[in-house]
Amino acid sequence: MKNYAFIFARGGSKGLPGKNIKPLAGKALLQYSIETAKACSSISQVFVSTDDEDIAKVATAHDAILIDRPEELASDTSPEWLSWRHAIEWATENYGSFDGFVSLPTTSPLRSVEDVESAIAKRVTAGADICISVTPSSRSPYFNMVKKNADASVELVNMPDGEVARRQDAPEVFDITTVVYATTPTFVLQEYGLFAGKVTSIEVPKERAIDIDDIYDFMLAEAILKSK
Repeated sequence: MKNYAFIFARGGSKGLPGKNIKPLAGKALLQYSIETAKACSSISQVFVSTDDEDIAKVATAHDAILIDRPEELASDTSPEWLSWRHAIEWATENYGSFDGFVSLPTTSPLRSVEDVESAIAKRVTAGADICISVTPSSRSPYFNMVKKNADASVELVNMPDGEVARRQDAPEVFDITTVVYATTPTFVLQEYGLFAGKVTSIEVPKERAIDIDDIYDFMLAEAILKSK
């Protein structure tokens, strides 16, 4: 199978300005995703889709293939799924058809090569349309997550059958991470959204599942890297 990796890095980050190329332990955040993709034997090409000139310079400096993302696909409100479609169409036109589409967001710099390879393989062996990455959730909607009612009372988000006195007794739940998404060009072009087809997953430990959205996530990722 021919797998292409794609990294989507737009310039306008409000939570952490300049996030995608902010230096993390001496390397631009984007560089981590590029290096991991290039280290995967299952991936034959690595693309970076961006609207930003500075991000583009980092991408080309590390031998990624640049995709010029249209302005209308680089706003806060534009669905990334549409950027996926644009990148697939561009890559197919310029580099030929391929079997596997792998998205590696810049926000998960601590992912491993094994995480990526496992997701690519799991999608195939499970006969799924897409494989996502998950990590054990710190909170459970069956135990310690509540919603507010109109009368100012609160109740569990999901009421389990019977009383759950300990978190360990609640159904196991997971957080979706941005470590890796492995799917096919056909699924992205024909459907709209992760859960439009059969979804499988790989489990990633918390220390590799950091999703950088703000400065506190960034500081945590840096602390983990330094501790290693």
